[in-house]
Amino acid sequence: MGSEYFINSQELENKVRTLLPSQGGAGAGFDLSASTQIIPIIDLTESAEGSNVRQDLQTAVDFATTSTLNINNATNTVILNNTGFFKVTVNGAGANSELSINLFDGTTSKKIRVFQFGTTTNSILDEFIVYLRAGDSLRASSSATTGTLNTFTRQIATIDGTLVNPLGF
Repeated sequence: MGSEYFINSQELENKVRTLLPSQGGAGAGFDLSASTQIIPIIDLTESAEGSNVRQDLQTAVDFATTSTLNINNATNTVILNNTGFFKVTVNGAGANSELSINLFDGTTSKKIRVFQFGTTTNSILDEFIVYLRAGDSLRASSSATTGTLNTFTRQIATIDGTLVNPLGF
């Protein structure tokens, strides 16, 4: 039989209260303890969160919920203007041009990705997650006909963080 030790750490207690409100987080205090006895742990996090899909699989591209856009010699082409979290994959090529991705809130534009190409044709591949609030849009620009940008997007979560699985899952 193992020995039991009590742990007095306000930081650990606060974290347990935050993560496990049903275990004392909403009311009276409790003691944390440690033991030298080996106890197997089963991680039920995915099921408890309401998802049975691994996170990497949840962000998979699928036919129905993926959109694509090709930008060539255009400024401020809207890629997305829906709210939520989106996985964005960008590929392109260019010479003597600048390709950029920016966030626009209706007034101000902020470049979040910029690809500069000199006289030699080069290609790019980038992937990132973007969060759009109400009124926000994701835009792309290509400064010349010698620069082409292709974007692929898929919503992976709603604005409140609810996961959006691939269609048909």
